[in-house]
Amino acid sequence: MSHDISALRKFVSPEIVFGAGSRRSVANFASNFGARHVLLVSDPGVAAAGWVGEVVSLLTEAGIQSTVFTNVSPNPKVDEVMAGAELYRSSDCDVIVAIGGGSPMDCAKGIGIVATHGRSILEFEGVDTITNPPPPLILIPTTAGTSADVSQFAIISDPNRRFKFSIISKAVVPDVSLIDPEVTETMDAYLTACTGVDALVHAIEAFVSTGSGPLTDTHALEAIRLINRNLEPLVANTADPYLREQIMLASMQAGLAFSNAILGAVHAMSHSLGGFLDLPHGLCNALLLEHVVAYNFPSAEDRFRRVAEAMDIDTRGMGKQEIKKRLMSRIIDLKQKVGLEARLAQLGVTTSDIPYLSGYALQDPCILTNPRKSSLRDVQVVYEEAL
Repeated sequence: MSHDISALRKFVSPEIVFGAGSRRSVANFASNFGARHVLLVSDPGVAAAGWVGEVVSLLTEAGIQSTVFTNVSPNPKVDEVMAGAELYRSSDCDVIVAIGGGSPMDCAKGIGIVATHGRSILEFEGVDTITNPPPPLILIPTTAGTSADVSQFAIISDPNRRFKFSIISKAVVPDVSLIDPEVTETMDAYLTACTGVDALVHAIEAFVSTGSGPLTDTHALEAIRLINRNLEPLVANTADPYLREQIMLASMQAGLAFSNAILGAVHAMSHSLGGFLDLPHGLCNALLLEHVVAYNFPSAEDRFRRVAEAMDIDTRGMGKQEIKKRLMSRIIDLKQKVGLEARLAQLGVTTSDIPYLSGYALQDPCILTNPRKSSLRDVQVVYEEAL
């Protein structure tokens, strides 16, 4: 028996409670961690929707104090993480709960790191840089897309470099993820579309990633199937609880896939865009998706055929070029039907920005698992096509 060490695969995930009403067990889990004083991280939109108040009440009823931190931008910034960690320390907190989309959840992960190390969050960029275990972390996602609640990623924006950096570590996988489709009912159609397509990108990139394997493939394919079938109806009727649950399930499975298989060029390029122009992450991904699929297709033809099949395309008797064309047209069609039609130029990207964006995209760890090796010129061409 020859043992190829590169063929080994590990799979990390939090303890997950999935289903309507699961958020209401937050105090129970906090108590299990011995919580006396919780730092509750969120953002103004989620607070306005009433979800923050509900969590505070649940904690208070259980005799747990809480301090609320909602000073989080849509792409969480270094100084927000540092301010949250200072509040955690000065309030003598012992557990962190976050309720929100990817931004509050990533910010909470950053706060946990700083709280136990006492150094700038900037020092933890990269893979496995965390030495001290962060405090217990309970995450409650309010959007169905980013999957920060199941992933070993935290993505933070550094406004000084106009750069989004990644922290990748088992230490940022939360202890508990309370995935409750009811909480997504306050998302509007546009946010539903953005985060839903983000989850689709997670699933496709994870499936064709060089880090994919049997533990991630089933999650990725099922997520693609669920989003392909349910996202358009949900955007048309965001009040439908069945559809919300299907997309929440898809988002969770896409997250379990990408957290373990890692991602690819779409994410590397969209992190670069999001850091440079402070644009919504899901939108950046949506704009780049079919262009990166076209670029990657020759390096993973069999994998993309299975993606096409998961998107209900009957590939029997089809040649490679036909499959590529049909897959791209289905992706474009799905984006148009959910209202994500903008191009990069409309968002303020110019040709002169592309060398800068491309340089940062090549530094992103997600580029390493892209199925096709990417040079600076390759990345520039894909950005140009997306203009």
